[in-house]
Amino acid sequence: MIPKLTNSKVVFELIKAQLQWNDANEIHAVALLLMEKLYRVSLTDILSGKEIPPMDFTSIIERLNQHEPIQYILGEADFFGRKFKVNPSVLIPRPETEILIREILKLNLLSPTILDIGTGSGCIAITLKLEIPKAHVSAIDVSQAALITANRNAQLLNADVYFIHGNILTDAFTEEVSIMVSNPPYVTEFEKKAMDSNVLHFEPHLALFVPDSNPLLFYRAIAEKSKTILKPNGKLFVEINEALGQDVKRLFEDHGLSEVTISKDLNGKDRVVTATR
Repeated sequence: MIPKLTNSKVVFELIKAQLQWNDANEIHAVALLLMEKLYRVSLTDILSGKEIPPMDFTSIIERLNQHEPIQYILGEADFFGRKFKVNPSVLIPRPETEILIREILKLNLLSPTILDIGTGSGCIAITLKLEIPKAHVSAIDVSQAALITANRNAQLLNADVYFIHGNILTDAFTEEVSIMVSNPPYVTEFEKKAMDSNVLHFEPHLALFVPDSNPLLFYRAIAEKSKTILKPNGKLFVEINEALGQDVKRLFEDHGLSEVTISKDLNGKDRVVTATR
């Protein structure tokens, strides 16, 4: 049990000492995030030993040592400069996914119609609505629990997004849009063994995995739907498995999409495929 201390520097060091991880940098980052979130203190405050109210961190430390993501424990995650509510019904937004937003914003569209497929927390759809205020944004997800979270985020961030319960693999969609965007499941079952336990044991498998026998399952469905959903000259943006960039590019080209390009993330890995109808 962690004593209820009031010196922020002592508490910070004690939290770090209690985390049973191998990565010292990660320990430092998570301990600092806890202090910032729970006490609203900066690293400067901590180093100066600023006084803070006493708090028992025991349960939080136990959950962290069981590899539960800090974002689920705190109930929120950062995305594109905003905080989104998260829980185990939705994936935790990743910095790599912000590339989708940046690529769409490069188009400088004033009032596009946008469909976000597999919205999860709603981070993509909500961000696009807030960054392009005149956009008409819809978002679909097969998970009712995810849609509850997405709706809550939209309300908290004052974003007017229309959420739909639907399955891109089986349902028909008739509304035409000028932009389709998606961060679909793309991790193969084979890749599970290499995944961190905090992802594998806590984040929703429905939003993560595809069969080894059909890794392009969702990209194929999206490409098929683009024939009827996407307006002429409309744009399609998808996040991809770094190993499947060329496969997704060929798939989109085989479905009649043009100007298919691959963008890399900050680590130089294939991350986003863009196409035009």
